[in-house]
Amino acid sequence: MTVTTELDAFSRVQMARLAPLYAELDELVARLAERTAQLSGDSWDAFAASHIIDPYSPSRAAFHEVLTVRTGSLRYSLDFTEHQLHEGHWLWARPRQIHQYRSDLTAAEGVVILFQPGFLGAATAQAADADRPPPRGLLVPDFAAHDRLQRVLALLESEYRELAGLPLDVHIQVLGHLLATLVLHLAHLQGSQGGGQLGNDVFRRFRDAVERDYARSHRVEDYARELRYSARTLTRATRAATGSGAKRFIDDRVLLEAKRLLVHTDLSAAAIGERLGFPGSTVFTKFFRQRVGRTPTAFRASELGTWT
Repeated sequence: MTVTTELDAFSRVQMARLAPLYAELDELVARLAERTAQLSGDSWDAFAASHIIDPYSPSRAAFHEVLTVRTGSLRYSLDFTEHQLHEGHWLWARPRQIHQYRSDLTAAEGVVILFQPGFLGAATAQAADADRPPPRGLLVPDFAAHDRLQRVLALLESEYRELAGLPLDVHIQVLGHLLATLVLHLAHLQGSQGGGQLGNDVFRRFRDAVERDYARSHRVEDYARELRYSARTLTRATRAATGSGAKRFIDDRVLLEAKRLLVHTDLSAAAIGERLGFPGSTVFTKFFRQRVGRTPTAFRASELGTWT
């Protein structure tokens, strides 16, 4: 795999080989550190320590990860859903999602673009719905969409290599605009394949409230009272947007966060249950087992095992 990294609004895009043994990442970090130091003066040791990790381990990054495969194939797990990426496929992982490479990185060639949430302008982030993971992860463009995406990606890569052609601040702005073009195309593709964020204003308000308060309340009635709708209205709006009711939507969000915490933290199941608003560990374990078929402890052990 090939990596393109955009660290933040003051950073650079950089290319490096991932396969076979992440051998060039030290060089990547060194080059990025040198360029970033010109602008920010931030400590690079903290970044290196927190980002250079085993790529086959589950990771919950604070940045966006957009990846596409050019040759070969790649197994990639995103929020516990496994995807098989082939030539021309794309996938966009949002911050705080759990992602993991589950096949040999030497078996694929591709590009990974990493960027901080603040790098996209507010208008672009809103238009691309960049802050919310879509229901559908894998993107399979048709011929025309594939051609458009590859042209934009080629421009992004080419512009990086032309660092000396423009003043650094202008160069960063150009990269930002090209990245915005790319993610807007991906967002359009997401919507055309039925994976965009659907729903009317009622559902969107409910979705935002759940994202904010899922650890505080698991009851539809609480959200209905806060948003000044009836529980039936929320259920109808949610079913129209997602195919399931409002209570299922809340429980799915709580369950996803429970899985993320089990895999990405060392918190006990009891502590996770408490963090997610359950009155006791027994209630949390029952909730989790009913929906996953395993206890939280068994799920953690399974997910942290090595891929095959």
